[in-house]
Parts: sequence; C-alpha cells; structure tokens
Amino acid sequence: MHWIDTHCHLDATEFDADRAEVIARARAAGVTRLVLPAVEVANFNAVRSLSHAHGHAYALGIHPLYVERAADADIDRLREALAAHRDDPRLVAVGEIGLDHFVPGLDRDRQAAFYAAQLMLAREFALPVILHVRRSADGLLKHLRRIPVPGGIAHAFNGSEQQAQAFLDLGLRLGFGGALTFERALQIRRLAATLPESALVLETDAPDIPPQWLYRSADERARGDTARNEPAELPRIAETLAMLRGWTPARTAAVTTANAIAALPRLATLETGPPSSVDRLTP
Repeated sequence: MHWIDTHCHLDATEFDADRAEVIARARAAGVTRLVLPAVEVANFNAVRSLSHAHGHAYALGIHPLYVERAADADIDRLREALAAHRDDPRLVAVGEIGLDHFVPGLDRDRQAAFYAAQLMLAREFALPVILHVRRSADGLLKHLRRIPVPGGIAHAFNGSEQQAQAFLDLGLRLGFGGALTFERALQIRRLAATLPESALVLETDAPDIPPQWLYRSADERARGDTARNEPAELPRIAETLAMLRGWTPARTAAVTTANAIAALPRLATLETGPPSSVDRLTP
C-alpha cells in the first residue's frame, strides 16, 4: 500500500537532528509522498530543496500566523517564486494560507488581506490551495466564493457539517490527521465517518497535531517528554479512518490517495519511490 501525507512541515527545526531517518521511516511505512507547505518567504527555498532532494512535493504561501511579521512586498515575492517555478511538477499548490481566529490578538484584517491576495495568485497560476482553518471556516468560505480557485485542501478540518459541505461544493477536499484518533473528538470522527468518501485526504501536520498515542499532557511536556509527530504515523492514523468507515486498510489507502491526487493534480505526475537523478542535480 502507498500513502500520501498531504501536509508535513519536514523543514521544521524539530527534524534537524534526524531528518533523513524521519524520511526513511516514512518510506518504510509506505508513505511514499509528502506535501511540504511553506509558511513564509524565508522557507520557500527549504521546502523546494527538500522536495527535490527526497522525491516529494511542495507548496508556496504565507501562513496566517506569519503575516504580521511579513512585509507587504512578500506577496510580490510569492508571485515571483510562483512564476519562477511554475513549470516545476513538484510545486503542487499555493499554501499554507488562510485565516486563524483562534490565537488571540492577531490582526484579522491583515490576515484577510494576505489571504485574498494569495487566492488571487492561486487563480493567476492555476494552482490549488492548502488552507489553514482554525475557527475561521466562514471567513475562508466568504473569500473563496468571491475568488474561486482550482480546488485544494482545507487542512486539519474541524468545522461543522454545513461548513464541510460548503468547502466540498467549492471543489476542495478536507484534511484529517492526528486529531481523528482521539475518542473525544466527536465532531471530527462523525464527519470522517459520514462525509462522501471523495471528501477525505490524510495528513499528519508533522511535527504538530500528534495522534493520541503520542500525545503528552502539559505536565509531561514540562518534564521534558516530547510529542513530535512524523509522517510514518500516517498509516496508523489511517487505521482510525478505516475503523470509522468500515473500510479495509487497502481501500483506505486507495481512496485517500486518489482524493489527494484529485485535490493536488500535479501529484499524479510524480513517480513513487526515491527521487530521480535529475531531482538530485536540480535542488
């Protein structure tokens, strides 16, 4: 079986000590494709280089939690990067972009301005989007209706059934990951069990959103226990989805892989397995 992790921050500092081992464990677990979304201009080159070096895919965008430290000109820098790499088959989306209405004190107007501008770039370059959705689904949908894009993924979806359907109606898929594994995540598990199967893609958001078996309480973290997620956990996360849907692991892999490719069509052009020699020579 082959799996696609549609959201993994492989460039994060949490992986600096053992990134090669993390990638090897993912491949050994059957996770043959990772999608590495950027979060700011400063890590555009990192996600692109990693995707080429290890045979994966990447997205370029400015995350809502980073817009307050971004310069207004960073939108132009994003456009320049998208233009420079528009023919790179490993560039699969504009992302991670969106709105965050969970963290207090953020400038929502600035977030919205960056989000709308990046939707326009996704339209300009005919790319899907990878959306950050945290207590912000209605705001995201409002802009998407005004600025339609060629599909994509609502990452770490945790909204209502009505919001889920609205994203689906606009051509997006919904990302499910570690939160799915918690028995008390009733809404997420209900959606995963009942939405049309074409809606579902799998992700880890590694090193974040650890599944239940990696979770550490605040006290445990204060004692130094770590809760780093990694892409090799994806097949075990998928077991929860399979259980909720009554699917076999093979069907779960087939459905979620097909959905990931439908959401991010350039994934279909990338062969599974290690990178080609051309990739190694052109980071």
